[in-house]
Amino acid sequence: MTSFRPERLLVPLITPFDETGRVDEDALERLADDALAAGAAGVIALATTGEPTSLDELEQASVVSVCARVCTDRDAVLLVGAGTNDTRTTITRHEALASVPGARASLAVVPYYVRPSEAAIVRHFQTVAARSPVPLVIYNIPYRTGRGLGSDALLELASTENIVGLKQAVGGIDADTLQVLAGAPPHFGVLGGDDPFLFPLVLMGGAGAIAASANVATEHFAAMIDDGLAGRLAAGRRRARLLLAVSLALFAEPSPAVIKAVLNAQGKIRSPSVRMPLGDASPDAAERALQALDAVARQEAVGARG
Repeated sequence: MTSFRPERLLVPLITPFDETGRVDEDALERLADDALAAGAAGVIALATTGEPTSLDELEQASVVSVCARVCTDRDAVLLVGAGTNDTRTTITRHEALASVPGARASLAVVPYYVRPSEAAIVRHFQTVAARSPVPLVIYNIPYRTGRGLGSDALLELASTENIVGLKQAVGGIDADTLQVLAGAPPHFGVLGGDDPFLFPLVLMGGAGAIAASANVATEHFAAMIDDGLAGRLAAGRRRARLLLAVSLALFAEPSPAVIKAVLNAQGKIRSPSVRMPLGDASPDAAERALQALDAVARQEAVGARG
């Protein structure tokens, strides 16, 4: 049994592009380093936020290489998105992680589009886990995949060798989520994947979060998760209330468009562009997100003085 358990804040990094549309490796390196310096436990390369379906194989390899180098230098956790809707391809992508320095686990999404049965999804993950050189963190996000896993299936996977965690993104904290939190073995980390619900999920026993919103204001999201893990209810609730507006603003249009617009406005990436078929964020959406971030900064400054 692997000793790795995903926990605390993991940031699924965006993939920055330069003005010509190429992957900006220098900006990606800075973003990864900044996220870790701001308190994240690790980063995820090729998560949904990183637009992996719009990257070719060479671009995907460069993204993973940059993130691996930063995480190795900082002794931080690296996860790599390696799930597809085909079992053979998913196995191949997992086997390739054996050559990625410091890769601690994969993030493996429920197979999308083909809509397999729940029992077939469980067999898919068990088959991949048996072949993978790194442990799996399952990504359960039914609104994107068309299929979700209930508590019985998730607890079966939680007891499967080489499966160590779950990113749970089901639009809230439902009864299945609570049953998994109550029944999962100690080595299995349940991570929040719906940004507005991260703090309450941690309070109910979650091990941490994979939060796209933490590409911005990373230090505040990291502090909120650490507050929850440490039982600092008042401080965590205050941060959660402030960050709710940020998360809602960042997801007002299809992710990661608004996140990229904010990072560009902050001077952290050279272009706000996402790749088609996604569309760039509207100016209004970007402005609302920046205002929400300004409100967090002002309130945190007041709290620090107090």
